[in-house]
Amino acid sequence: MKNCHRQIIFIALVTLNLIKFSVATLFSGNYNQDFTIEYTPNHVYTSPNGRFRTLSLDHDSGSGFASKEKLLFGRFDMQIKLVPGRSAGTVVAFYLKSGDGNNRDEVDFEFLGNVIGKPYGLQTNIFSDGSGNREQRIHLWFDPTKDFHTYSILWNIHLIMFMVDGIPIRVYRNLAEKGVQYPQWKPMNLVSTIWNGEGWATNGGKDKIDWSKAPFIASFRNYKVDACFWRGDAGFCRANSPSNWWNNPRFSQLNPWQRKMLLWVRKYYMYYDYCTDHKRFPSLLPKECTIAL
Repeated sequence: MKNCHRQIIFIALVTLNLIKFSVATLFSGNYNQDFTIEYTPNHVYTSPNGRFRTLSLDHDSGSGFASKEKLLFGRFDMQIKLVPGRSAGTVVAFYLKSGDGNNRDEVDFEFLGNVIGKPYGLQTNIFSDGSGNREQRIHLWFDPTKDFHTYSILWNIHLIMFMVDGIPIRVYRNLAEKGVQYPQWKPMNLVSTIWNGEGWATNGGKDKIDWSKAPFIASFRNYKVDACFWRGDAGFCRANSPSNWWNNPRFSQLNPWQRKMLLWVRKYYMYYDYCTDHKRFPSLLPKECTIAL
């Protein structure tokens, strides 16, 4: 009987230790509970129930918020309605980042404003250990200023998938074993910001922000985060377990519908891909661009 009690106590201690280091769980859906305001609180509005938030940009400052928890792998969804009207020079971002240092990891959605009559650009990028320069840009098949749309990141040990309303727009695979950098060891915060990118964001920086149209406001709602909360143990977050459903091998590949839609986006809506930019990389394209998958 004593041995039985000792086994129960041992199992309980092991379980508590695992919980202490990492937890796979959901965010609450309340911005006030799950996020902190990164900068310029007077440019951030949150509804009384905490379910809706806006960020604004004016000549003085942009604004942003970041998750209280650090996360290592998971699924991240955010419904966003972008700045209407003339938004040239503005950048709205929804992304994961490990920090602000030179060796940071980052997984980015960046929405590039435009002049009236021209479509928004959507840029995606991936940084691993401070190395970026992996930009792809598409136009969207709808007006992202008229209504909310869901922008998603699936990040696991196999791949990073960017999605718009469930449609894959980009896949970046974990080819670390072949010498390609992949963000897989550093926990990251989930962040949203709006800021002044007029030096490069629209028409190569030629179209500047019209400050007479300020404030520029982006709206956020109905986010969902199902991810591994960082508690110091990368092994827990990397495990293929029921709680870490995103690491299941079936999420290492796209299903037939996803492959079809990704090809559709690339054919009709992509207007820049670093993997085909021979002027930028005249001698050798980045390694991941030349590995047959």
